[in-house]
Amino acid sequence: MVDAAFLARLLNRALARGGDFADVFCERRSTLSYRLQEGQIHEASFGVTLGVGIRVVVGESAGYACSDDVREDALMRAADAASLVAHDTPARVVAVAELQPQAIGSLYAGEHAEEDPARYVALLERADIAARRYDPSVVAVNAQVSDELQEVWIASSDGKVVLDRRPLVTLGIQVVASDKRERGSGYAGDGGRTSLRYFDEHTPETLASDAARIATVNLRASPAPAGEMEMIVGAGGGGVLLHEAVGHGLESDFNRRGTSLYSGRVGERVASRLVTIYDDGNLSEERGSLNVDDEGIAGQHNVLVHEGVLQGYMQDRLNARLMGTASTGSGRRQSFRFAPQPRMCNTYMPSGDSSVEDIIASTRRGLYAKSFAGGQVEISKGDFVFMVGEGYLVEDGKVTVPVRNATIVGNGPEIMMKVVAVGNDSRLARRHYTCGKGGQYVPVGVGMPTVKISSITVGGTQHG
Repeated sequence: MVDAAFLARLLNRALARGGDFADVFCERRSTLSYRLQEGQIHEASFGVTLGVGIRVVVGESAGYACSDDVREDALMRAADAASLVAHDTPARVVAVAELQPQAIGSLYAGEHAEEDPARYVALLERADIAARRYDPSVVAVNAQVSDELQEVWIASSDGKVVLDRRPLVTLGIQVVASDKRERGSGYAGDGGRTSLRYFDEHTPETLASDAARIATVNLRASPAPAGEMEMIVGAGGGGVLLHEAVGHGLESDFNRRGTSLYSGRVGERVASRLVTIYDDGNLSEERGSLNVDDEGIAGQHNVLVHEGVLQGYMQDRLNARLMGTASTGSGRRQSFRFAPQPRMCNTYMPSGDSSVEDIIASTRRGLYAKSFAGGQVEISKGDFVFMVGEGYLVEDGKVTVPVRNATIVGNGPEIMMKVVAVGNDSRLARRHYTCGKGGQYVPVGVGMPTVKISSITVGGTQHG
């Protein structure tokens, strides 16, 4: 499957009817996971997927075919199917000698190693014990650990061949607390492009205690107020808001088609002068990082917004070519079964000048959203709805009581204009973030410092 001569034959077959460009994406992925519930291992699974995707690009169109049968005749039929998009264009020839392996660095920590199954089980059991010890109100613990290795070979008709071996480990813990009248839940997760040894330092006890803390806070929280108020977005996990409300609108396919509010606005002010937004594919060990994207382009540091001014979009090869620019290393796909799309990697805001204490002290009446529990956004309008996972009232410059069942409603570009303070505590949140787009799901990273927004609509069950 990865022999240079065979890859060249596949590319030539794909370009037999013509085309501007072709590539071959070969993948082998092994995934091991264990899930604990009610103090016992309820599920253990191991799977291996193997397959090849072949793409032919002609103008604005792309033909794509894939096969999990990796015998030569099956892959040649897939190349024939992808080539049907091309007609009345000259055939291309890719010589074997033109396929040159590309040397790449490594953003991943250590070597992926298969572990003793007992090691995975022990992590989950330790998490269960720590969560239940945290508080007598803890009544349920769900924990899951997954360990994946994705190996990809990408060959393209411009002569490049790259190999990337991508580890990804995740430990996630969900805790429920109850006093027989109310329930509260909390989640904590960690991991990244590293090995299971990561959890020797970032222990399951620490994660479980944090999840149990959030659950007990939500159990004893008051109903959230409703109305217009100031909002403080917490560092790290608050980056989900940035990802959903702004990030998707800066992906190039939406902008090339004119369906994003940011279309045609490069060089214009789209946010407060305090706002700078990056998307990085080259941060060591982070969940959304890649040595090369799924088109073989190296991960990059992309400045999307600088001091409120839009600098550019996240580009894959197809949309970059059509928009007269270069790929930003943002071409990503869920697996060999899908064609690549422009996607986020690790999207975050860098630190500002304000301290968290000063931001809180400057707030007369507001909601402090330390983390979010999910939400949705309409790309064409920028409108969003988010559920707050851990929230507190801020009154007269002090954090007072925790609140539950709070939602926030707003518009991404509008709230970016309302940013009035940016904290000096930026960090990425190492949670189990997976981004969905066009039916595909890929791991991503999010992050930001503590940020204050001058006003936002909060939905809750207590008016006032």
